[in-house]
Amino acid sequence: MKRFVIHRPGGYRRLELEEHPDPLPAPGEVLVGTRAVGVNYADSLARWGVHDAAKRLVGWPITPGFEFAGEVLEAPSSKAWRPGDPVLGLSSFGAYASHIVVPEHQLFRKPERLSFEQAGGFPGVFLTAFHALFQALHVQASDNVLVHSAAGGVGGALIELCRVAGCWVVGVVGKPHKVAVVESMGAAATIDRSRQRLWEEAKRLSPEGYDVILDANGPSTLRQSYAHLAPGGRLVVYGFHSALPRSKAGGGGRLARLGTLRRLLSLPRFDPLRMTRENRSVLAFNVVYLLSKRTDLLREGMTTLLDWVEDQRIEPLGVTPFPFEEAADAQRLLESGETTGKLVLTL
Repeated sequence: MKRFVIHRPGGYRRLELEEHPDPLPAPGEVLVGTRAVGVNYADSLARWGVHDAAKRLVGWPITPGFEFAGEVLEAPSSKAWRPGDPVLGLSSFGAYASHIVVPEHQLFRKPERLSFEQAGGFPGVFLTAFHALFQALHVQASDNVLVHSAAGGVGGALIELCRVAGCWVVGVVGKPHKVAVVESMGAAATIDRSRQRLWEEAKRLSPEGYDVILDANGPSTLRQSYAHLAPGGRLVVYGFHSALPRSKAGGGGRLARLGTLRRLLSLPRFDPLRMTRENRSVLAFNVVYLLSKRTDLLREGMTTLLDWVEDQRIEPLGVTPFPFEEAADAQRLLESGETTGKLVLTL
């Protein structure tokens, strides 16, 4: 099998494509031959060595990747899966590979409506959005919602699912070409940070504040996101994109990694006494822990989402494919801030 391995933290050049023996599934596990692998910001955080779950669950060396689609190759003890079954799934890292072994509860049958490329970029972002809106927040149709990075993977999924929930949603983007993408998915309004003053426009659109703000930026926006909550409002944190360095050369190095750590250390501290007095709250989560700790929420979320795909209540995000061997180029493009929808590696 082929897989990318990162032996030590750094830039794009730390992604080394290696040959390894094919993994063997144990009882309760399934071996999948991957056809498409989703590319996410969390992969870059793992590469830089600042993804906490990566350090806790895997350590070094590490193969990044959380979501994939492919075909079952072996399922020795499973009654649900047979060789050749088309599947999509989630993993606690390890998906940047031609073969992957996962517990069978982390696999789901690929809908016929989804190509392998669409399916490979579906589960991670849509499960994150579903968990935020329906399992953690329990959003209401009357909620005013602000979504940062609305044209990206999770942001796009959030816009679609807010539409399903009946929320009034504003999407924030950083480039003019992303406005039409977000509005086509159901946003009532879009703020383009490159042309508009973000927080002045956010206040104009919702003068009393927002019931929900979903923020994966981290250091650059969290403080003001909290300040623009309505009474009873909730700030949801699920990523730290703006902490990543913008390394054009891709070599990384100690200084770039130190810069990332410094930006993470600049994150605001939220005072429980102040939150109680202002009737605002902050919620944060990492869906990686659903895979082993809350498999009931994993099953509920993915089953509902795949039903909605079949019923055409939601659509897959637009996909930009990269050959598997060009994982570094895909991560570089993702970190540039120019992309919309999902990037996937194809095999």
